[in-house]
Amino acid sequence: MQKTIPIEYGKYYHIYNRGINGCNIFDKKDNYSYFLELYEKYIPVIANTFAYCLMPNHFHFLIQIKEEKGIEHIPRQPLTLPVVNNPGSGLYRKAVKNPGSGLMKKYKPSNQFSHLFNAYSQAYNKQNNRHGSLFEKPFKRKHVNSEYDLKKLMFYIHNNPVGHGFMNNHVDYEWSSYHSLISDKQTYLEKKQVFEWFDNIDNFIFYHRQQHEIKEIEKYIFD
Repeated sequence: MQKTIPIEYGKYYHIYNRGINGCNIFDKKDNYSYFLELYEKYIPVIANTFAYCLMPNHFHFLIQIKEEKGIEHIPRQPLTLPVVNNPGSGLYRKAVKNPGSGLMKKYKPSNQFSHLFNAYSQAYNKQNNRHGSLFEKPFKRKHVNSEYDLKKLMFYIHNNPVGHGFMNNHVDYEWSSYHSLISDKQTYLEKKQVFEWFDNIDNFIFYHRQQHEIKEIEKYIFD
């Protein structure tokens, strides 16, 4: 069994997960859009996102975990503790605050991914009247350590629908980051850094129109 690598601050990762036993995790358009809404809620506070692709039974993300000093703190409200007149009566006289409960702590990358998967699983299970785990555990991740490989992986992720036979052209697929990256609309995706890797947006588009040898990045691709 392959050892799960830790998630470390400041590093780039190819993140992957699929439905348990290969089951579908996205059945309807609303499933895809809701997953992306949850992703935007939980992940940008701990990671920069460069590319993604959602497929019916799996997904890919290319991210960089932020440096620890760049991750925000979670605001925590002091816990209000009831004080009773008579411990057996259930009558309350006043409330006091636990001074230790208002301390701040940082968002933890692994926790944020857990929140994302748990929130989506609960909604999907409710919608489909199913129970139990939806995703394989733990989610897979590969550390990427060169700009050259990041570019290749971005092509691989955006080209995933073609590789799996869903489309003849990556441009035709709705649930990847390709169109968000080249559009003028505001997004949490790190467009500036992406286009710096390719020198500019025109080269980014041209690069995606070419065929690329995937063998060079097999170490970053999951079975």
